[in-house]
Amino acid sequence: MKVIKFAVLMVLLLLVSLATAQQDAKCRVIVLTDIEADPDDTQSLVRLLLYSNQIDIRGLIATTSCWQQHRISPESIGSVIKAYGLVHSRLLEHEKNFPPEEKLEALIKKGSPVYGMLGVGKGKDTEGSDWIVNELKRDDPRPLWISVWGGANTLAQALFYIQESYSKEEVTRLISKLRVYTISDQDDSGIWIRNTFPNLFYIVSPGDHYGSASWTGINHVVRGINNETISNTWIAENIQQGHGPLGAVYPDVAWGVEGDTPAFLGLVPNGLNDPEHPHWGGWGGRYELYLPDFSAMKEGSSVVEIAPETRAIWTNATDSYNPYDFHEFGRTVRPDTTAFVGYRETLWRWRDDFQYDFAARMDWTTRSYEDANHPPIPRLNHGEKISLKSGEGFLLSAFPSTDPDGDNLSFLWFHYPEAGNYVGEIEMGAENVHSVHMTAPHVDKVQTAHFIVRVTDKGTPRLSRYKRVIVEITPH
Repeated sequence: MKVIKFAVLMVLLLLVSLATAQQDAKCRVIVLTDIEADPDDTQSLVRLLLYSNQIDIRGLIATTSCWQQHRISPESIGSVIKAYGLVHSRLLEHEKNFPPEEKLEALIKKGSPVYGMLGVGKGKDTEGSDWIVNELKRDDPRPLWISVWGGANTLAQALFYIQESYSKEEVTRLISKLRVYTISDQDDSGIWIRNTFPNLFYIVSPGDHYGSASWTGINHVVRGINNETISNTWIAENIQQGHGPLGAVYPDVAWGVEGDTPAFLGLVPNGLNDPEHPHWGGWGGRYELYLPDFSAMKEGSSVVEIAPETRAIWTNATDSYNPYDFHEFGRTVRPDTTAFVGYRETLWRWRDDFQYDFAARMDWTTRSYEDANHPPIPRLNHGEKISLKSGEGFLLSAFPSTDPDGDNLSFLWFHYPEAGNYVGEIEMGAENVHSVHMTAPHVDKVQTAHFIVRVTDKGTPRLSRYKRVIVEITPH
C-alpha cells in the first residue's frame, strides 16, 4: 500500500511539474526582418534582445520588403548582437538565461535578395527558408512563431517546400504548429500564404498600408493623452544616451518608432499576454478572427496591391478605453471621463507600461542589481478561473503580490469587456486596492468576464505586471 501511495504521489508530482513547465515555456520565435530599410527594425531588435531570456529566439533572418526589394543586410543584425554581447554579463546580474552572443550570432540567416513571390518556387530555397523548415520539424511541442517585420517571402518559400515535399497529413501537422504575426503586408507573398494555407494561424492588418493597422498604436500620437514615452526626448534620455553599447546602437526615428515591435510584444510573459488567444488583448494589441472587407478601400492607398481575403484572419479589433488619471488628493486614480474607441487603442492603452519596462531593461545593461528596478510579482489568493451564478458575491484578491526590490505596490483592478462576452458594467467600488468585492451580474445564458489586476511598483521607472481572472457566470 505504501508503494502504491508513493507511486501515485510521484505521478501527481510529475503531472504538476509538466503542467508548470508547459505554462512557463518560453515562446519560440523566428524573426524575418528587412533591417536597413528603416531604422525601426534595428530599434525593435535592440528591444527583442533585452527579452531574449524570456522569448526563445530561434532564428534572425534578413529579408527584403517593398521598401528594400533587391538586397538584404544580415551584417546589421550582427552589429546589434555584438553590442548585446558587450552587456551580456551585466544583464545576467538581473535575470537568468540571457543567451550568449555566440548563440545568437549562429541564428543569423539569409533570405532571398529578391522581392516577394519572385523568391518563391521550385529551386528557390534559401538558408532562411531551410532554417524555418528544420525548426518547424524539430521535436518541440511548442508552436513556432514567425515574427515578420518586413516581407514574408522566406516564410512563403518554406511553406512552398513543405507543400511540395510532404504528405497532406504532414503538411497539416506542420501548419498547425505555426503562428504568424506580420506587420501588415510588405510584399505580395502574404496574401499567397493566407490563400494557399487557409488553416494557418495568421495575425495581420492588411489593406491600406499602415493607415488602418492595429500595430500603429505603438507610435501613434494620441490627442488627449500624454505621449511622452514615444517622444524623441524620452527615447534619448531613457534608451539611447548613457545606456552603454546597446543604447548607442539604437537609431533615431525616421518614420515611426519601433513599428515592428508589436510583432513580438504579445509574447512577453507579463501575466496579461496570452499568445494563443489574440482576442484577449495584451501588449501587442487585440485581434479578432473574421473575414475583413476591403471593398471601401481607396485605390492606390497601399504600397502592396490590395487583394480580397478569402478566409478569416486575426485582424483589427476595437476597444473602448478610459485611461485612469492620477489624483493628488483622495483616491489616487480615477477613470477619465473621455473614452477612446478604436483599433489602435487595443495597443497604445498599454504603451506607458511596456515603454517603462523597456527603459528598465536598458538600465540593466549598465547598472548593478541594487541600482536598478525590477518588475513586481503579482499573485492571487484564488485561481485564474472562477465559476459563479448570477447574484453571487465574489472576491478578487492580489494581496500576496510582492516586489523583488521591496518597493511599495499600487493595484488597479478593471473589467476588460471586449476580452470576454459580458459587456455590461460591473461595480467593484475602489479599483485601486489589492482586493475587490463584486456581485455577479444577471445573465440569461453563460457568459464570461475578464478582470485584470495591474500591479505597479513605485520604483524608477515604475514597472507593471498583471494577472487575468476569467469569471464564468451562469444563470441562477
